[in-house]
Amino acid sequence: MSDIKQIPATSFDFLKALKQNNDREWFNDHKEWYQEELVHVISFAQNLLNLMNVHDVIETSSGKKSLYRIYRDTRFSTDKTPYKNHWSGSFKRAGKHRRGGYYFHIEPGNSFVAGGFFGPSPQDLKLIRENIAFDAQPMREILNDKTFVSTFESLKGEHLKTAPKGFDGDHQDIDLLRYKQFLLVSHFSDEEVLSTDYLNKCNQAFKNMRPFFDYMSEILTTDANGMEL
Repeated sequence: MSDIKQIPATSFDFLKALKQNNDREWFNDHKEWYQEELVHVISFAQNLLNLMNVHDVIETSSGKKSLYRIYRDTRFSTDKTPYKNHWSGSFKRAGKHRRGGYYFHIEPGNSFVAGGFFGPSPQDLKLIRENIAFDAQPMREILNDKTFVSTFESLKGEHLKTAPKGFDGDHQDIDLLRYKQFLLVSHFSDEEVLSTDYLNKCNQAFKNMRPFFDYMSEILTTDANGMEL
C-alpha cells in the first residue's frame, strides 16, 4: 500500500471521465485506472484517520473501511447511473459517550467535509430540543465562536417550517428548535483539494467540530445532574 498524503490530480481526472461515461462497459474497460485511484484515496483516508486519532478516538479501524463503495444503489432511484461521481467516507467516534460522526466528500467542484447528526433518533431530538429550550446560550456561544464561523459559517441541516410539537412558536430560540438535523459543513475548492496541505485542512476542520460534539455528547448522554442516562 502506497503512502499517499495528497489527492493526486489523476483522481479528479478519473471522476470527471466517469461522470462523462457513467456506464458499466466504460467502467470495466477502465477498471485498472479505478483501482489505481482507489489505492490513492485509501491511503489518503488512512493518513487522515491517523491524524484524527491524535485529537479524538475513532472506532473506524482503517482508512479502507471508512470508504463508501463507488457503486450506486439504484433500486429505489429514478437515476439509474451505476456509479457515484465522487469519493467519500466516514469515521465513527468510539464509545457511547462520544456522539457525532465525520464525513468527507471528494468531487470536482463539490468537495467538502461534514459532521454532526444527520438523522437523530426521536429520543435524541427531544433531548436536544429540551436543552435548547431550557438554555440555548451554550450552543449559541459555540455557533458564534469565530473559529466555528470561519470554518463552517453556520449550523446546517433540515428544519421544520413551524414549531415542533410541544414547543411554543414564539420561543426566543425557535430558530434552533426547528432544526431536524444538526450538521457542520466546510467546503473546499478544487485547488485546495489537490494541494499538499489538504490533509491537514481536513483534519483541522474535523478538529474544529469538537466543541459542538462535546456539547451535544454531554446533553445526549447525561441528565441535568451529570448522571449517565
